[in-house]
Amino acid sequence: MARKLVAVPVFNEEKSVEKVLTAIVQNAGSADILVIDDGSTDFSRQFLACFDNIHLIRHARNLGYGQSLINAFQFAIATGYEYLVTIDCDEQHEPQRIPRFFERLTEGWDIVSGSRYLSTEAVGTVPKDRQQINQVVTKRINEITGFGLTDSFCGMKGYKVASLRKLTLTETGYAFPLQLWLEAYRAGLTVVEEAIPLIYIDKFDRSFGTELDDPDKRLRYYWRVINEGVSKCN
Repeated sequence: MARKLVAVPVFNEEKSVEKVLTAIVQNAGSADILVIDDGSTDFSRQFLACFDNIHLIRHARNLGYGQSLINAFQFAIATGYEYLVTIDCDEQHEPQRIPRFFERLTEGWDIVSGSRYLSTEAVGTVPKDRQQINQVVTKRINEITGFGLTDSFCGMKGYKVASLRKLTLTETGYAFPLQLWLEAYRAGLTVVEEAIPLIYIDKFDRSFGTELDDPDKRLRYYWRVINEGVSKCN
């Protein structure tokens, strides 16, 4: 039987971590669970201590969303997993969809990427600036790669772990998915999207916590990462 892993990046998720992890445990089947605590300063650590049967990587300080995923990839490769599914901890992704992502991976895809814009299901309303930035960035990624994506930022993804060995990933911040797409294109990986509901819950602080809260600065940051990635593809 293929060894499977579910990886969950966590940063100050005290409002949701217990609920989300409980649901992941219930839906992961035979898959192991890895949590990457990215230097949480709230009560996330105390909630994580209640879960015995998980692997845990803890950053002494906040290193970034991208670094958490890089750690997950490295762990999956080093410990011999065949398939990896990543899922965020803020209730935007439904753990009951985890088996479907593993199922799609067995079809032979290198990356199965969740798309919130392939589905007609929606809970809450995404701020207009985030949706517009996603659209313009996704269009540019498609122009470069030909992947035909509808959602370049969704954090719920499935990966064939052997294919991750072909990628050189260094982006530690929120632009990590953009570097991932360009590296996947450079490496010739196969990609398919899987529809998931668009869920945006107002009770959570959706701030980036940095100057990236400014949409213009955020977009400039994304363009920089894309341009750097394109230079490596040429």
